[in-house]
Amino acid sequence: MSTQPDPKHMIAEYRMLSTANVSDGLDRLGIKGCPHGIGPLWDACAKIVGPAATLKLVPVGQATESPVLGTLEAIKLGKPGDVLVIDQAGRMDVNSYGGVAGFTTRHLGLAGCVIDGVTRDIDEYKQLNLPVFGKGFIQQSIRNRCACAGYGIEVQLGGVPVKPGDLIMADENGVCVVPRDKMAEVLEFAKLFKSIEDSVIEAVRGGMDPVTAHDRVRYDMMTAAGYKP
Repeated sequence: MSTQPDPKHMIAEYRMLSTANVSDGLDRLGIKGCPHGIGPLWDACAKIVGPAATLKLVPVGQATESPVLGTLEAIKLGKPGDVLVIDQAGRMDVNSYGGVAGFTTRHLGLAGCVIDGVTRDIDEYKQLNLPVFGKGFIQQSIRNRCACAGYGIEVQLGGVPVKPGDLIMADENGVCVVPRDKMAEVLEFAKLFKSIEDSVIEAVRGGMDPVTAHDRVRYDMMTAAGYKP
């Protein structure tokens, strides 16, 4: 069932779904891919779907590379359409990104940024129409407050492992991480579950009792192994 996906085709199909749908697909396959507490940093922040380009930031003293220069190198390493993923281990007291990095991200064609941490310059991301997701905001500079431990490497978002090229999806519901080699399987189940939920809504709209509408598709069992509607 697992296949090597065509990234462009897969991304287009994932864009038709929500992270709630994709989360159900991940649940069906027993994949830990839903970090908690990371969301859009303003109301009109757009959905992003794309391969991960990764960056890891650590406390001062745990690495020597400048976080500013390391961030720019990570962005340069990414490809158009990639999503910059910043692992700052959920820190809420140190900035993780910034306006110049945001401009560079947009200028080089990356789709957006997802941060396990906080960021400043949200006003600039809005002006750039650059989607940025994180745990919150901060006003202080990143300079001399952390260090870069690497880019183009495996990182984590809220305890969820992220490898370069894994699919990152972020919308108003949160963030999903889909391992690259499971993209086709997760997509298949996510589409199935969305179609089932759509059918329940249509049944209720048509006058069916809502309990009956749920029971007839065995809604509570939907993500269980062997489920058939």
